Amino acid sequence: MAEGGFDFKKFIDDSKAVLTTPKEYFSSMPTSGGFVEPLIKATIYGTIAGVISLIWSMLKLTAAAGAFGGMIGGGVGVMALIGSIIGAIIGLFVGGVILLIVSAICGGNTNYEANVRVTAALMVLSPVNALLSFTSGINLWLGGLIGLAVSLYGLYLLYHAIVGALKGKEGTAKVITIVLAALVGLVLISALTCAKAVSTIGDKYQADSEKYLKQNEETLKDFNKMMEELKKQSDQ
Repeated sequence: MAEGGFDFKKFIDDSKAVLTTPKEYFSSMPTSGGFVEPLIKATIYGTIAGVISLIWSMLKLTAAAGAFGGMIGGGVGVMALIGSIIGAIIGLFVGGVILLIVSAICGGNTNYEANVRVTAALMVLSPVNALLSFTSGINLWLGGLIGLAVSLYGLYLLYHAIVGALKGKEGTAKVITIVLAALVGLVLISALTCAKAVSTIGDKYQADSEKYLKQNEETLKDFNKMMEELKKQSDQ
């Protein structure tokens, strides 16, 4: 923290360092200093991610917008903005507990403050994931693969965070990282399968609705034609 307030320059520098040189960053990052700094970091990351998601949804570059249309997609974007900010704050402290448990398994630092600060640093991937999420609106599987790549890189960052900042055992950290990577892959496959099914149902519903409206239009035309013929006969 800078004297008198939050140091935004340091925040930007730290964010770049986490993404580009995680080993060096986590080896030297401070694990004490209070909860205010990580809270501000998490809020900024959550806000940026939410704004990006809102923009993509307004441009119909999300899976939701592609499947259900711009109105629903835009609504999802607004909810994503609000939910991203709230979720970031909650996720910071919940994530700190989860990371503490993982660190304990690896024989690392079990101080809650230290784990919360590391969690805040790892949340730099939230805006990155949001920025790349537009690919799901182009192609569901493309978006899924890019999302998988981001998640795997997140696990790479987690490994260095446990070993470097929290001083956990390298061997145990590697095993946990591999297990988590396998779980992420399985969850992704399941999520994409379900999303594809929902998209198919949405497309079928739209097609059936259009077909139903067309049939009603034809029926109405036939009815009007019949009424005109009856009118002509009555006039005669």
